[in-house]
Amino acid sequence: MTFGEKISRAIKKIKGKLIVSLILWLILIIVFVAPMGIAFKEAYKYTGDARWETLFRTIGKYIVKPWEALALCITGHSEGHFFSVLWKFTLVYTFVAIIGISKAIPKHEFDGIENGSSDWCTGGEQYKILSNNEGIILAEKNYLPVDKRGNVNVLVVGRIWCW
Repeated sequence: MTFGEKISRAIKKIKGKLIVSLILWLILIIVFVAPMGIAFKEAYKYTGDARWETLFRTIGKYIVKPWEALALCITGHSEGHFFSVLWKFTLVYTFVAIIGISKAIPKHEFDGIENGSSDWCTGGEQYKILSNNEGIILAEKNYLPVDKRGNVNVLVVGRIWCW
């Protein structure tokens, strides 16, 4: 498998995650970044404690009216503070999204393919030994019954990913 094929497979696998990330980015810009841009503009008019009071009061005022805050930012009322907050937020959000998506990408190429012992027989032969509805789960539709005579021990070979 060439590098280009790996990249195209990775993009196909994370396409849904990218769309969700972009929608979340847009919602956060409307709800949080636009009110913060207006609040920073208003807060820079004052000094000392009045600056902090104005900042928090303005954020509280516009966070419940995000569309009004966005309209004010787009029309230039924020005097550049919106775009200053926007590029910093986008930088941090991109970094966090890349880390999250990289953790969610499967680490091997056999993801979703069953490669265990459930394929060892065909045509219902496995149900002479296994059950198809109750017992210890071996695969999707294969169970080891616990009410049979003889050995019912199970050895599970695999690994657990903690990350």
